[in-house]
Amino acid sequence: MKKAIISVTNDLISDRRVDKNCHALIKSGYDVLLIGRIRKNSLALEARDYRTHRMRLIFDKGPLFYAEYNFRLFLYLISHRVDLLFSNDLDTLLPNYLASQIKRIPIVYDSHEYFTEVPELDGRSFVQSIWRSIESYIFPKLKTVITVCDSIAQIYKGKYGNDVQVVRNIPPTRSTMDTIKSKEELGIPSHKKIIILQGAGINIDRGAEELVDAMEFIENAALLIIGSGDVIDILKEKAKKAEVYNRVFFFPKQPFDKLHHYTVHADLGISFNKDTNLNYRYSLPNKLFEYIHAGVPVLASSLIEMKNIIDAFQVGMCIEDHSPKNIAKTINEIFENERLLLQWKENTKVAKTALNWENEEKKLLACFNF
Repeated sequence: MKKAIISVTNDLISDRRVDKNCHALIKSGYDVLLIGRIRKNSLALEARDYRTHRMRLIFDKGPLFYAEYNFRLFLYLISHRVDLLFSNDLDTLLPNYLASQIKRIPIVYDSHEYFTEVPELDGRSFVQSIWRSIESYIFPKLKTVITVCDSIAQIYKGKYGNDVQVVRNIPPTRSTMDTIKSKEELGIPSHKKIIILQGAGINIDRGAEELVDAMEFIENAALLIIGSGDVIDILKEKAKKAEVYNRVFFFPKQPFDKLHHYTVHADLGISFNKDTNLNYRYSLPNKLFEYIHAGVPVLASSLIEMKNIIDAFQVGMCIEDHSPKNIAKTINEIFENERLLLQWKENTKVAKTALNWENEEKKLLACFNF
C-alpha cells in the first residue's frame, strides 16, 4: 500500500481539517501517518483510523521551537518510506518540500490561513521576512496547493501564479441518531440562553475580550468559551472583575466529536475576528460551519468570506462595531426576536445540505490524481 505522511505543528487533538484530510487519503488508497507534537497539557489521543506520531520537543514555542520541529520533521521524513507528503501550513512546508525533492515524490500543500499575515507576526518584521522568504522560494514550485477560501486562493494566484484549489473546512453530515449529552451532564445552565465561542485559536483581535465585557449588559444568558488561545487567562480575569463569572463558563479544547455535544445546546454562535490584519480579513473560520451544522444561528464580524456565507443562507447576521455595549445590544435584540432566531435556526438545515464535507471532499480527492 502507498504511504502518506501528513504533518502539522499542533498536538493533533482538535484539528478537524487535518483529520478529514487523513480520511480522504485513506479513501485514495494510502496508509496514512499523521505527525504532530505532544505538549505538557496535551490530552491523550483516542484511537483513529490512521497512525499518529507526536514528537516530544525540548522547546515549546518561539524560533527555537520552529527550528527544532522543522529539523526533526525533516530527519523523520527522509528516514522513513513514504510515497506522498502532505504539508499543513507554512510552518511545516520547508522540511516537506526538501524531503520531497530528495525522495522525488509528490507533495500537497494545504494553507489553512494567510500565514505570513497572521497577527502574531505583526511588528516582527525580521521573523515575518523569514516566513515570507520560505513561502516565496517554495510556493511557485508547488504543483498541488489547496486553501480554505476564495480570497486567499486569489491572493496566492496573484502573487505566485499557482492554480490553488479551494477546499473549505466544513464538517461532514452527522447522523440524526447521534446521542447528545444533556446540559446537566456537560455542566451548562439549563434555564438561560446559551452563547458560544469555540476554537483552538481564541487569540488577540478575535473579539473575545469585548464579548466577555458585553456579558455585563446581556440579559438572562450564559456564555460558553470552549478552546485554547492567547487571551484565555485575560478573559478569566475579566469575567471575575466584571462579576459575570457565574455566567461565563470556560472549557478546555475538546476533541472534535466531544465539542459537538456543547455546540448543539447553543442559541447563538460567535465569530468576531477583527479586520486588523490580512489573515483575519479573509478568514473563514471552522467554527462558522460547526455552528451551522449544529443548527446554531451565527453572529459574526462583517468580513467578506463570513458575510458571504451568512447572507447567502440567512443563518444569522454580521456586525461591524465590536464595542461591548453594541455587542450586548445586538445579542439582546436577537434573543428578544424569537421568530427571527427560529427562522435562522431553520435556515441552517438548508445551509448544511449545501455546505458539507461530502461536497468539499470531492475537490480534495481530485487533488490526489498524480
